[in-house]
Amino acid sequence: MAAAPPAPPAPLLVALLGTTQTIAWASSYYLPAILARPMAAAAGLPAEAAFLAVSGALGLAALLGPAVGRAIDRGGGRGVLVSSNLLFAAGLACCAAAQGPLPLALGWAAIGVAMALGLYEAAFAVIARLAGATARAQITGITLIAGFASTVGWPATATMEAAFGWRGACLGWAVLHLGICLPLHLRLLPRTPPPAPPPPSAPSAEDAGADRQAMALLGFAFAAIWFTSSAMAMHLPALLTGMGAGLPAALAAAALVGPAQVGARVIEFALMRRVGPLASARAAALCHPAGVLLLAAGGAGLAAPFALLHGAGNGIMTIAKGTLPLVLFGPAGYGRRQGWISLPARLSQATAPVAFALLLGAFGPGALWVTAGLGLAAFAALLALRPRGRG
Repeated sequence: MAAAPPAPPAPLLVALLGTTQTIAWASSYYLPAILARPMAAAAGLPAEAAFLAVSGALGLAALLGPAVGRAIDRGGGRGVLVSSNLLFAAGLACCAAAQGPLPLALGWAAIGVAMALGLYEAAFAVIARLAGATARAQITGITLIAGFASTVGWPATATMEAAFGWRGACLGWAVLHLGICLPLHLRLLPRTPPPAPPPPSAPSAEDAGADRQAMALLGFAFAAIWFTSSAMAMHLPALLTGMGAGLPAALAAAALVGPAQVGARVIEFALMRRVGPLASARAAALCHPAGVLLLAAGGAGLAAPFALLHGAGNGIMTIAKGTLPLVLFGPAGYGRRQGWISLPARLSQATAPVAFALLLGAFGPGALWVTAGLGLAAFAALLALRPRGRG
Protein backbone atom coordinates (compact mmCIF):
# COMPACT_ATOMS: atom_id res chain seq x y z
CA MET A 1 0.00 0.00 0.00
CA ALA A 2 1.29 3.47 -0.85
CA ALA A 3 2.53 5.64 1.99
CA ALA A 4 -0.05 7.98 3.44
CA PRO A 5 0.29 11.53 2.17
CA PRO A 6 1.38 14.09 4.75
CA ALA A 7 -0.94 16.84 5.82
CA PRO A 8 -0.96 19.56 3.13
CA PRO A 9 0.41 23.03 3.92
CA ALA A 10 -2.00 25.19 5.90
CA PRO A 11 -3.01 27.49 2.98
CA LEU A 12 -3.77 24.48 0.76
CA LEU A 13 -5.72 22.76 3.55
CA VAL A 14 -7.77 25.92 4.07
CA ALA A 15 -8.50 26.18 0.33
CA LEU A 16 -9.41 22.49 0.17
CA LEU A 17 -11.81 22.49 3.09
CA GLY A 18 -13.18 25.92 2.22
CA THR A 19 -14.15 24.63 -1.24
CA THR A 20 -15.67 21.39 -0.03
CA GLN A 21 -17.51 23.17 2.77
CA THR A 22 -19.01 25.62 0.27
CA ILE A 23 -20.43 22.75 -1.78
CA ALA A 24 -21.60 20.87 1.32
CA TRP A 25 -23.51 23.83 2.74
CA ALA A 26 -24.93 24.93 -0.63
CA SER A 27 -26.23 21.43 -1.40
CA SER A 28 -27.86 20.79 1.97
CA TYR A 29 -28.54 23.64 4.38
CA TYR A 30 -29.23 26.25 1.69
CA LEU A 31 -31.00 23.94 -0.75
CA PRO A 32 -34.55 24.05 0.71
CA ALA A 33 -34.92 27.83 0.30
CA ILE A 34 -35.10 27.19 -3.46
CA LEU A 35 -36.25 23.56 -3.81
CA ALA A 36 -38.43 22.74 -0.78
CA ARG A 37 -41.64 23.90 -2.41
CA PRO A 38 -41.22 22.10 -5.77
CA MET A 39 -40.03 19.00 -3.91
CA ALA A 40 -43.14 19.02 -1.73
CA ALA A 41 -45.45 19.68 -4.67
CA ALA A 42 -43.98 16.74 -6.61
CA ALA A 43 -44.59 14.49 -3.61
CA GLY A 44 -48.15 15.77 -3.18
CA LEU A 45 -47.31 17.47 0.12
CA PRO A 46 -47.66 21.01 1.49
CA ALA A 47 -44.45 23.04 1.54
CA GLU A 48 -44.29 22.78 5.34
CA ALA A 49 -43.83 19.01 4.97
CA ALA A 50 -40.62 19.49 3.01
CA PHE A 51 -39.28 21.77 5.73
CA LEU A 52 -40.27 19.09 8.26
CA ALA A 53 -38.03 16.64 6.37
CA VAL A 54 -35.21 19.18 6.55
CA SER A 55 -35.82 19.57 10.28
CA GLY A 56 -35.57 15.81 10.69
CA ALA A 57 -32.26 15.83 8.83
CA LEU A 58 -30.88 18.56 11.08
CA GLY A 59 -32.08 16.72 14.19
CA LEU A 60 -30.37 13.53 13.04
CA ALA A 61 -27.17 15.49 12.42
CA ALA A 62 -27.39 16.90 15.95
CA LEU A 63 -27.73 13.52 17.60
CA LEU A 64 -24.78 12.09 15.67
CA GLY A 65 -22.50 15.06 16.38
CA PRO A 66 -20.75 13.80 19.55
CA ALA A 67 -20.01 10.38 18.00
CA VAL A 68 -18.64 12.02 14.85
CA GLY A 69 -16.43 14.27 16.99
CA ARG A 70 -15.03 11.27 18.88
CA ALA A 71 -14.30 9.50 15.58
CA ILE A 72 -12.35 12.51 14.32
CA ASP A 73 -10.42 12.77 17.62
CA ARG A 74 -9.36 9.15 17.13
CA GLY A 75 -8.77 8.93 13.40
CA GLY A 76 -8.18 12.43 12.05
CA GLY A 77 -11.32 12.84 9.95
CA ARG A 78 -10.32 11.78 6.43
CA GLY A 79 -12.70 8.81 6.38
CA VAL A 80 -15.44 10.90 7.99
CA LEU A 81 -15.32 13.60 5.31
CA VAL A 82 -15.06 11.05 2.49
CA SER A 83 -18.13 9.25 3.85
CA SER A 84 -20.00 12.56 3.96
CA ASN A 85 -19.52 13.07 0.22
CA LEU A 86 -20.82 9.61 -0.60
CA LEU A 87 -23.86 10.13 1.62
CA PHE A 88 -24.56 13.63 0.31
CA ALA A 89 -24.55 12.25 -3.24
CA ALA A 90 -26.74 9.28 -2.30
CA GLY A 91 -29.26 11.45 -0.42
CA LEU A 92 -29.50 14.01 -3.20
CA ALA A 93 -29.94 11.26 -5.80
CA CYS A 94 -32.68 9.68 -3.66
CA CYS A 95 -34.50 13.01 -3.47
CA ALA A 96 -34.15 13.45 -7.23
CA ALA A 97 -35.74 10.05 -7.86
CA ALA A 98 -38.48 10.43 -5.22
CA GLN A 99 -42.07 10.03 -6.42
CA GLY A 100 -43.68 10.21 -2.99
CA PRO A 101 -43.18 11.18 0.65
CA LEU A 102 -41.19 8.14 1.84
CA PRO A 103 -38.32 8.32 -0.68
CA LEU A 104 -38.09 12.07 -0.09
CA ALA A 105 -37.85 11.49 3.67
CA LEU A 106 -35.20 8.78 3.15
CA GLY A 107 -33.20 11.14 0.95
CA TRP A 108 -33.23 13.84 3.59
CA ALA A 109 -32.33 11.29 6.28
CA ALA A 110 -29.20 10.40 4.29
CA ILE A 111 -28.43 14.10 3.87
CA GLY A 112 -28.84 14.52 7.64
CA VAL A 113 -26.21 11.86 8.34
CA ALA A 114 -23.97 13.49 5.74
CA MET A 115 -24.40 16.87 7.45
CA ALA A 116 -23.20 15.37 10.73
CA LEU A 117 -20.16 13.96 8.93
CA GLY A 118 -19.36 16.86 6.66
CA LEU A 119 -20.36 20.37 7.80
CA TYR A 120 -18.41 22.91 9.84
CA GLU A 121 -18.19 20.99 13.12
CA ALA A 122 -16.47 18.08 11.37
CA ALA A 123 -14.17 20.33 9.36
CA PHE A 124 -13.22 22.32 12.46
CA ALA A 125 -12.47 19.10 14.35
CA VAL A 126 -10.24 17.95 11.49
CA ILE A 127 -8.35 21.25 11.63
CA ALA A 128 -8.01 21.06 15.42
CA ARG A 129 -6.72 17.49 15.10
CA LEU A 130 -4.11 18.53 12.53
CA ALA A 131 -3.13 21.99 13.82
CA GLY A 132 -3.84 21.79 17.56
CA ALA A 133 -3.95 25.05 19.47
CA THR A 134 -2.87 27.05 16.39
CA ALA A 135 -6.06 26.16 14.47
CA ARG A 136 -7.89 29.47 14.97
CA ALA A 137 -6.47 31.16 11.87
CA GLN A 138 -7.19 28.11 9.71
CA ILE A 139 -10.76 27.83 11.00
CA THR A 140 -11.24 31.50 10.13
CA GLY A 141 -9.79 30.92 6.66
CA ILE A 142 -12.20 28.07 5.93
CA THR A 143 -15.16 30.20 6.91
CA LEU A 144 -13.89 33.05 4.73
CA ILE A 145 -14.31 30.80 1.69
CA ALA A 146 -17.42 28.88 2.73
CA GLY A 147 -19.15 32.10 3.78
CA PHE A 148 -20.12 32.40 0.11
CA ALA A 149 -22.15 29.17 0.26
CA SER A 150 -25.49 30.97 0.20
CA THR A 151 -24.31 33.54 -2.36
CA VAL A 152 -23.12 30.72 -4.63
CA GLY A 153 -25.68 28.13 -3.65
CA TRP A 154 -28.97 29.97 -4.05
CA PRO A 155 -28.30 31.30 -7.58
CA ALA A 156 -26.64 28.03 -8.65
CA THR A 157 -29.59 25.96 -7.43
CA ALA A 158 -32.07 28.34 -9.05
CA THR A 159 -30.12 28.21 -12.33
CA MET A 160 -29.99 24.41 -12.33
CA GLU A 161 -33.68 24.22 -11.49
CA ALA A 162 -34.57 26.57 -14.35
CA ALA A 163 -32.48 24.52 -16.79
CA PHE A 164 -33.09 20.96 -15.60
CA GLY A 165 -35.92 21.07 -13.05
CA TRP A 166 -35.58 20.52 -9.33
CA ARG A 167 -34.60 16.88 -9.78
CA GLY A 168 -31.79 17.89 -12.12
CA ALA A 169 -30.61 20.46 -9.57
CA CYS A 170 -30.34 17.74 -6.90
CA LEU A 171 -28.40 15.51 -9.30
CA GLY A 172 -26.13 18.43 -10.21
CA TRP A 173 -25.09 18.89 -6.59
CA ALA A 174 -24.61 15.12 -6.22
CA VAL A 175 -22.21 15.17 -9.18
CA LEU A 176 -20.24 18.01 -7.58
CA HIS A 177 -19.81 15.98 -4.38
CA LEU A 178 -18.49 12.99 -6.33
CA GLY A 179 -16.49 14.94 -8.87
CA ILE A 180 -14.91 17.65 -6.68
CA CYS A 181 -15.27 17.05 -2.93
CA LEU A 182 -14.58 13.32 -2.86
CA PRO A 183 -11.32 13.47 -4.87
CA LEU A 184 -10.07 16.45 -2.85
CA HIS A 185 -10.67 14.72 0.47
CA LEU A 186 -9.14 11.45 -0.78
CA ARG A 187 -6.09 13.05 -2.32
CA LEU A 188 -5.12 15.75 0.13
CA LEU A 189 -6.15 14.70 3.65
CA PRO A 190 -3.67 12.41 5.41
CA ARG A 191 -4.78 8.86 6.16
CA THR A 192 -2.84 8.94 9.39
CA PRO A 193 -3.09 12.17 11.42
CA PRO A 194 -0.38 13.42 13.77
CA PRO A 195 -0.46 12.06 17.33
CA ALA A 196 -3.39 13.31 19.36
CA PRO A 197 -2.58 15.98 21.97
CA PRO A 198 -2.18 14.53 25.45
CA PRO A 199 -5.23 14.87 27.67
CA PRO A 200 -4.94 17.50 30.38
CA SER A 201 -4.46 16.46 33.97
CA ALA A 202 -7.65 15.70 35.83
CA PRO A 203 -9.31 19.01 36.77
CA SER A 204 -10.35 19.87 40.27
CA ALA A 205 -14.03 19.66 41.14
CA GLU A 206 -14.23 23.45 40.97
CA ASP A 207 -12.60 23.55 37.51
CA ALA A 208 -14.78 20.71 36.26
CA GLY A 209 -17.87 22.59 37.41
CA ALA A 210 -16.65 25.76 35.71
CA ASP A 211 -16.08 23.80 32.50
CA ARG A 212 -19.59 22.36 32.60
CA GLN A 213 -21.06 25.82 33.19
CA ALA A 214 -19.03 27.28 30.30
CA MET A 215 -20.14 24.47 27.99
CA ALA A 216 -23.77 25.03 28.99
CA LEU A 217 -23.55 28.78 28.34
CA LEU A 218 -21.88 28.21 24.98
CA GLY A 219 -24.44 25.57 24.06
CA PHE A 220 -27.33 27.92 24.87
CA ALA A 221 -25.81 30.90 23.05
CA PHE A 222 -25.08 28.88 19.92
CA ALA A 223 -28.54 27.29 20.02
CA ALA A 224 -30.20 30.73 20.14
CA ILE A 225 -28.05 32.09 17.31
CA TRP A 226 -28.38 29.01 15.13
CA PHE A 227 -32.16 29.00 15.37
CA THR A 228 -32.11 32.42 13.74
CA SER A 229 -29.43 31.46 11.24
CA SER A 230 -31.42 28.42 10.12
CA ALA A 231 -34.70 30.35 10.00
CA MET A 232 -33.18 33.06 7.82
CA ALA A 233 -31.43 30.55 5.56
CA MET A 234 -34.73 28.80 4.86
CA HIS A 235 -37.12 31.77 4.81
CA LEU A 236 -35.31 35.05 4.18
CA PRO A 237 -36.41 35.53 0.54
CA ALA A 238 -40.03 34.70 1.42
CA LEU A 239 -39.87 36.91 4.53
CA LEU A 240 -38.72 39.92 2.52
CA THR A 241 -41.31 39.41 -0.21
CA GLY A 242 -43.92 39.19 2.54
CA MET A 243 -42.79 42.64 3.69
CA GLY A 244 -43.43 44.09 0.24
CA ALA A 245 -40.11 43.60 -1.55
CA GLY A 246 -40.28 42.27 -5.10
CA LEU A 247 -38.77 38.83 -5.66
CA PRO A 248 -35.66 40.14 -7.50
CA ALA A 249 -35.05 42.68 -4.72
CA ALA A 250 -35.61 40.04 -2.03
CA LEU A 251 -33.16 37.63 -3.69
CA ALA A 252 -30.63 40.42 -4.17
CA ALA A 253 -30.84 41.38 -0.50
CA ALA A 254 -30.68 37.76 0.65
CA ALA A 255 -27.62 37.21 -1.52
CA LEU A 256 -25.81 39.88 0.53
CA VAL A 257 -25.73 37.54 3.54
CA GLY A 258 -22.79 35.59 2.11
CA PRO A 259 -20.56 38.60 1.33
CA ALA A 260 -21.43 40.10 4.72
CA GLN A 261 -20.37 36.88 6.43
CA VAL A 262 -17.08 36.91 4.56
CA GLY A 263 -16.49 40.63 5.14
CA ALA A 264 -17.01 40.22 8.87
CA ARG A 265 -14.66 37.25 8.89
CA VAL A 266 -11.98 39.28 7.12
CA ILE A 267 -12.27 41.89 9.86
CA GLU A 268 -12.15 39.13 12.49
CA PHE A 269 -9.04 37.67 10.85
CA ALA A 270 -7.34 41.07 10.78
CA LEU A 271 -8.14 41.81 14.41
CA MET A 272 -7.80 38.32 15.92
CA ARG A 273 -4.51 39.13 17.64
CA ARG A 274 -6.04 42.14 19.38
CA VAL A 275 -9.65 41.03 19.92
CA GLY A 276 -10.41 37.71 21.57
CA PRO A 277 -13.10 35.41 20.17
CA LEU A 278 -15.36 35.97 23.17
CA ALA A 279 -15.49 39.75 22.61
CA SER A 280 -16.13 39.15 18.89
CA ALA A 281 -18.95 36.73 19.67
CA ARG A 282 -20.65 39.18 22.03
CA ALA A 283 -20.64 41.88 19.36
CA ALA A 284 -21.88 39.41 16.75
CA ALA A 285 -24.83 38.35 18.89
CA LEU A 286 -26.17 41.92 18.71
CA CYS A 287 -26.03 42.23 14.92
CA HIS A 288 -29.30 40.47 14.10
CA PRO A 289 -31.33 42.37 16.73
CA ALA A 290 -29.89 45.62 15.35
CA GLY A 291 -30.98 44.59 11.86
CA VAL A 292 -34.50 43.82 13.09
CA LEU A 293 -34.71 47.32 14.54
CA LEU A 294 -33.74 48.73 11.14
CA LEU A 295 -36.46 46.73 9.39
CA ALA A 296 -39.00 47.83 11.99
CA ALA A 297 -38.07 51.45 11.32
CA GLY A 298 -37.79 51.39 7.54
CA GLY A 299 -39.57 48.28 6.26
CA ALA A 300 -38.49 46.34 3.18
CA GLY A 301 -36.59 49.38 1.91
CA LEU A 302 -33.91 48.54 4.48
CA ALA A 303 -33.73 44.86 3.53
CA ALA A 304 -30.15 45.19 2.31
CA PRO A 305 -28.77 46.69 5.57
CA PHE A 306 -30.68 44.05 7.50
CA ALA A 307 -29.12 41.27 5.41
CA LEU A 308 -25.66 42.80 5.87
CA LEU A 309 -26.02 42.99 9.65
CA HIS A 310 -27.50 39.52 9.92
CA GLY A 311 -24.77 38.09 7.69
CA ALA A 312 -21.98 39.85 9.59
CA GLY A 313 -23.18 38.50 12.93
CA ASN A 314 -23.68 35.04 11.52
CA GLY A 315 -20.23 35.06 9.97
CA ILE A 316 -18.42 35.93 13.17
CA MET A 317 -20.49 33.52 15.26
CA THR A 318 -19.54 30.70 12.90
CA ILE A 319 -15.88 31.37 13.67
CA ALA A 320 -16.64 31.64 17.38
CA LYS A 321 -18.38 28.28 17.28
CA GLY A 322 -15.11 26.72 16.16
CA THR A 323 -12.62 28.84 18.10
CA LEU A 324 -14.23 29.48 21.48
CA PRO A 325 -14.14 25.80 22.56
CA LEU A 326 -10.53 25.62 21.36
CA VAL A 327 -9.48 28.71 23.31
CA LEU A 328 -11.46 27.87 26.45
CA PHE A 329 -10.73 24.15 26.72
CA GLY A 330 -7.72 23.39 24.49
CA PRO A 331 -7.30 20.94 21.58
CA ALA A 332 -7.43 17.67 23.56
CA GLY A 333 -10.80 16.02 23.02
CA TYR A 334 -11.91 18.93 20.83
CA GLY A 335 -14.09 16.88 18.50
CA ARG A 336 -16.04 15.18 21.28
CA ARG A 337 -16.50 18.43 23.23
CA GLN A 338 -17.50 20.31 20.09
CA GLY A 339 -20.08 17.63 19.36
CA TRP A 340 -21.73 18.11 22.75
CA ILE A 341 -21.60 21.91 22.61
CA SER A 342 -23.09 21.81 19.11
CA LEU A 343 -25.87 19.37 20.03
CA PRO A 344 -28.38 22.01 21.26
CA ALA A 345 -27.46 24.29 18.33
CA ARG A 346 -28.12 21.51 15.83
CA LEU A 347 -31.42 20.65 17.52
CA SER A 348 -32.34 24.32 17.44
CA GLN A 349 -31.51 24.38 13.75
CA ALA A 350 -33.73 21.34 13.30
CA THR A 351 -36.77 23.07 14.79
CA ALA A 352 -36.20 26.42 13.07
CA PRO A 353 -37.46 25.70 9.52
CA VAL A 354 -40.89 24.53 10.69
CA ALA A 355 -41.11 26.72 13.79
CA PHE A 356 -40.29 29.91 11.94
CA ALA A 357 -42.68 28.96 9.13
CA LEU A 358 -45.43 28.70 11.77
CA LEU A 359 -44.36 32.01 13.32
CA LEU A 360 -44.49 33.66 9.90
CA GLY A 361 -47.96 32.25 9.34
CA ALA A 362 -49.17 33.53 12.69
CA PHE A 363 -47.39 36.90 12.97
CA GLY A 364 -45.97 37.69 9.52
CA PRO A 365 -42.84 39.85 9.70
CA GLY A 366 -43.52 40.28 13.45
CA ALA A 367 -41.89 36.86 13.83
CA LEU A 368 -38.57 38.71 13.62
CA TRP A 369 -39.08 39.99 17.17
CA VAL A 370 -38.67 36.38 18.33
CA THR A 371 -35.31 36.04 16.59
CA ALA A 372 -34.22 39.45 17.89
CA GLY A 373 -35.04 38.29 21.43
CA LEU A 374 -32.99 35.15 20.90
CA GLY A 375 -30.03 37.27 19.84
CA LEU A 376 -30.26 39.31 23.02
CA ALA A 377 -30.50 36.12 25.10
CA ALA A 378 -27.36 34.80 23.41
CA PHE A 379 -25.57 38.06 24.18
CA ALA A 380 -26.55 37.71 27.85
CA ALA A 381 -25.20 34.14 27.97
CA LEU A 382 -21.91 35.19 26.39
CA LEU A 383 -21.70 38.13 28.80
CA ALA A 384 -21.97 35.67 31.70
CA LEU A 385 -19.17 33.54 30.28
CA ARG A 386 -15.87 34.27 31.97
CA PRO A 387 -12.87 34.37 29.64
CA ARG A 388 -9.84 32.26 30.35
CA GLY A 389 -6.42 32.26 28.78
CA ARG A 390 -6.61 34.22 25.53
CA GLY A 391 -10.46 34.15 25.42
